[in-house]
Amino acid sequence: MATQRINPPSVYDGAPIGMSQACVDTDSGLVFVSGQVDWDRDSRVRHATLADQAEGAIEHLGSVLEAAGSSLADVLQLRVYVRGELADAMAQVVPVLAGHFEAVRPALTGVGVASLASRDSLIEIEAIARRRLPA
Repeated sequence: MATQRINPPSVYDGAPIGMSQACVDTDSGLVFVSGQVDWDRDSRVRHATLADQAEGAIEHLGSVLEAAGSSLADVLQLRVYVRGELADAMAQVVPVLAGHFEAVRPALTGVGVASLASRDSLIEIEAIARRRLPA
């Protein structure tokens, strides 16, 4: 199995903690994307609200997928982690997810958690996708 590591310059640098933004199994074409948060290049949260952080995380997810030869339309599975009780976050998160994935309808797991990568982070989104097939 050959692995390609994906680390686009538009997303924060995970090298200091030993991570890649995504790894691609080049044999199967599966893309495994690390949890994406609403951070700038200096690992600082960009937005205050859960909905805006969800948009920011999906923006980063799209950038990482594009660098891997994939896209949001190729997502097979999403895992969404929100700080606190998941049920309390649904009204803010579901419209954002539906706006990006309604036609795709990937497998989805939502998890409420006590903490995330930084104290100000409210949501983290990871994905498994496939690379686009050549035309």
